[in-house]
Amino acid sequence: MRINRQLQLLALVTSTACLTNRFPNEATAASVKEARITRVNNHVQLLHPTTTARPASVNDIVQEGTIVRTSSSSRAELTFPDETVVRLAANTAFSFKNGTHDLSLGEGAVLVQAPKSANGVKIHAGSAAAAITGTTTMIEYHPGVCKFLVLEGTGRLYRPGHLGDSVLVGPGQLVMGNPDAAVSDPVDFDISRFVKTSRFIVDLPPLRSEKLIVAESQKQQQEKTKKTLIDTNLVIFGGGTRVSFVDRGRTTAAPAARQPTPDPGPEAARTSQ
Repeated sequence: MRINRQLQLLALVTSTACLTNRFPNEATAASVKEARITRVNNHVQLLHPTTTARPASVNDIVQEGTIVRTSSSSRAELTFPDETVVRLAANTAFSFKNGTHDLSLGEGAVLVQAPKSANGVKIHAGSAAAAITGTTTMIEYHPGVCKFLVLEGTGRLYRPGHLGDSVLVGPGQLVMGNPDAAVSDPVDFDISRFVKTSRFIVDLPPLRSEKLIVAESQKQQQEKTKKTLIDTNLVIFGGGTRVSFVDRGRTTAAPAARQPTPDPGPEAARTSQ
């Protein structure tokens, strides 16, 4: 009888251990569908179909399906359980489903830093989408215009439902165009200038990928020294696709296009071989 009681006690302890081990897993399963607000600047709202819109605050938990919307002169930052960081520019609408596997940019611009450990990170913007695991990237979307650039790592920009319509985008490369049209080839942009002037980075805490971004910028500087990468003085001031040519202190803006093809800036175009 004593042996049986010991066996029953062991079984009870084992069953209890199984129960206590199960609860953290369920909590983890729930948390991967959430994100935490880690930075708010000015007016940021959280909009969910079943609740009233409310102002966002640091440490707020954002459930999937919730739209995070920034107003003019406002910014926000979300951090996911897999350590993916998403920074929202002004006038941006962003949401997600299934954690970082289905990020969605309704309009505006976001910077996404997705570590290699975050498997299957994807972001949709209109009719375009990008796979960006192990990458620091910026994507901007407005009806008729999509801009996608990579600071470090490699991303693939593609159009879901259009087999073969995709392009691999490496560090210091940018793709601009109409998301409803075929994906265009990437061009080169100046990583160093972007880092020094972008509101996604200036006056904000360093990204986890900062050293990787610096390394890619240094590679570009070496290419400039070798004359395999040459500055063109073409500039995009702020968001959008309006390209300006900077010459001796004068700025002449080129007209915006629905399907823009000019090189971004400040950027460097590779010399022809």
